[in-house]
Amino acid sequence: MFETICDLIPRDPDYSARSRTLDILKRVLDGTLYDVLPYQFHEERGAGGEYIPLRNRRPSVRYALSRIVVEDSVALLFSEGHFPAIDCTDPMIRSVFADLVKDTRLNQVMTEAALRGSIGSVAILMRVLRGRLFFSPLDTTYLVPSWDPEAPDTLIAVNEKYKVTGAQLAAEGYAIDDPGAEYWFMRRWDRQSEVWFLPTPVGAAASADVDLARTVAHDLGFVPIVWVRNLPGPSASGDPSDGACTFRAAIETQIEIDYQLSQAGRGLKYSSDPTLLIKEPATSDSEIVKGAGNALVVSEKGDAKLLEIGGTASAAVLDYVRVLREMALESIHGNRASADRLTAAQSGRAIELMNQGLISLADTLRVSYGEGALLGLARMVLRAAQRYRLSIMGEEIPPLDPTARLVLNWPRWVAPTADDRMKDAQTLATLAAARQISRETAVKSIAGTYDIEDVPAELARIATDSPVQLPRTP
Repeated sequence: MFETICDLIPRDPDYSARSRTLDILKRVLDGTLYDVLPYQFHEERGAGGEYIPLRNRRPSVRYALSRIVVEDSVALLFSEGHFPAIDCTDPMIRSVFADLVKDTRLNQVMTEAALRGSIGSVAILMRVLRGRLFFSPLDTTYLVPSWDPEAPDTLIAVNEKYKVTGAQLAAEGYAIDDPGAEYWFMRRWDRQSEVWFLPTPVGAAASADVDLARTVAHDLGFVPIVWVRNLPGPSASGDPSDGACTFRAAIETQIEIDYQLSQAGRGLKYSSDPTLLIKEPATSDSEIVKGAGNALVVSEKGDAKLLEIGGTASAAVLDYVRVLREMALESIHGNRASADRLTAAQSGRAIELMNQGLISLADTLRVSYGEGALLGLARMVLRAAQRYRLSIMGEEIPPLDPTARLVLNWPRWVAPTADDRMKDAQTLATLAAARQISRETAVKSIAGTYDIEDVPAELARIATDSPVQLPRTP
């Protein structure tokens, strides 16, 4: 069914197969895949009385399973309680990045980037405007990266090219002769500038005329973009620029669920108003009106009955859908735990085991979007601070060491319970008293739990505070 729907999506020969694949996956993620189907699910007959097959109807029930798994995994990755701290041995750099996350709303940027990148890849652009830093995720459907052959993990350019209408360009201030025509919008980022090109009519000879009014020279010495491949493994597009799609393995099953539930709903509607069958014509010529207060009069040998269906079919569909859901979630490492099975309060570790599949997915995403993307952006900030005078939270920051070693400190997957915190405190106190770990390491290990943003400052306050006298038990 998925391939059938894909065949109905118009093919544009001017775009690559990669762009088409990413566009289709984005439709699945956004819930617009069925928009190409011409009929609603309740439309069983066309204008000429012909039967409309199910493959041409949009399902009336849509279970956004793919979107749910993506959002759940991203929430474990970059939500407020799961966003990592950028750590460094230099306290100045550590403080700068703590403020940078808040000033640029970096957790929101990374959340959006991970959502968009679930189809295979995403690009995150860094801009410096009037000394302030801005980050924005870019869809890679129409982006093409170029890599340094001597450093395959380093970008030398990123090109963007897609079609827009003349009316859209005119709204952006371009002088367009034909607002109804289509134009190519082109842009390129390289190590020295962000180059904009003048729009070219589709079908005309390709033009490389630079739009000098919009072109910006950033002079950073590197491409201010981090290219993120979603997951390890073969990409749906077959292009090495993309990673594996998070939800590709569940698309066919999701479509089957949508149509089965739509059919079940159709059956329930029919049960509330079944078809009336009359064996011989009624003796009255008046219009037949179904209802408890309207009797049907038939001939002596006639008969009238309602064509009803049993409820076992609907129950069988629901059981089938539950099996499909389990299979789909298992194939893409979604959360299959049921809240109905929780009979008492569970520890944080027990919750982790219940959500092991989803956590393993988020753990893999940490490599792509954390160690790769987030640290990549942080290193670009250090290099940009050598070129520009940056201000964060309204204060100008001094030049930072671009060679400083950066690491990410990730919080726990699940917030610990009171019992978990008590056991942690006892363990850390025992280890620190035995000099097997330092006090700084102990504070770092619980910094996420107690929202400690500056570990050295917390240690200084601990040193000046008087010991807390705990009440004695009688």
